[in-house]
Amino acid sequence: MKGIVLAGGTATRLYPLTIVTNKHLLPIYDRPMIYYPIETLAGMGIREVMVVVGGKSVGDIVELLADGSAFGLELTYRYQSGALGIAHAIGLARDFVGDDAFCCVLGDNILRGRALADVAAEFEAGAFDAGTLLYQVPDPERFGVAEVDVHGRVVGFEEKPERPKSDLIPIGVYFLRPDAFEVIEGLAPSGRGELEITDVLNHYIPNGRLFTRIYDGHWTDAGTVPSLLRAAELAAADDAAGRLAPPTARPVG
Repeated sequence: MKGIVLAGGTATRLYPLTIVTNKHLLPIYDRPMIYYPIETLAGMGIREVMVVVGGKSVGDIVELLADGSAFGLELTYRYQSGALGIAHAIGLARDFVGDDAFCCVLGDNILRGRALADVAAEFEAGAFDAGTLLYQVPDPERFGVAEVDVHGRVVGFEEKPERPKSDLIPIGVYFLRPDAFEVIEGLAPSGRGELEITDVLNHYIPNGRLFTRIYDGHWTDAGTVPSLLRAAELAAADDAAGRLAPPTARPVG
């Protein structure tokens, strides 16, 4: 399985912190934000990762992560021009992915207390074509939202609805196979002008080809000032409990 980290976007919800820098370089407790999704993929046993960059400070991200050897990974990079959506960014990794299954993690997602190696292995070995992790949040209108039936099965996703149909969201961890690139090619931009990941996930629901699991660790995004603070508090709590390893990578040279 290969990995993708999405580290582009304009991060206007974090202004003025991101006026002159990429949000994925902001500190979350004792390390840059982008270390966390890198560590999430490494914890799955993934060793080949593409980082999709965009916006400001692209060179600083490359300088920080380098070739990935400090993380035990092989990193490559691809540039996304403009805020065109998560699905569009995933589509840029087509040649990198080849015929392999892959996992995409959003660069501002902080997952602690639960490794995902078993989930990745279950998806890769199974018959599902796409998958995601669900998490209960108090503010689902900020995210894509899962609609579930009376049996608890996901029957659809809606992107940032004014009236959410549940408090379950797909967090920014997506398991996919190469046929997802054909799905992405057939998408039309949403009203926001983006290719939405929820539309990709919805494609796999009718035939029972979508894999979902409730994430039972601790999760937050770090895309707003309040959630940036929550992310730091979560990482600090893990450190105090002895669950947070020292920063993986050290400066080179």
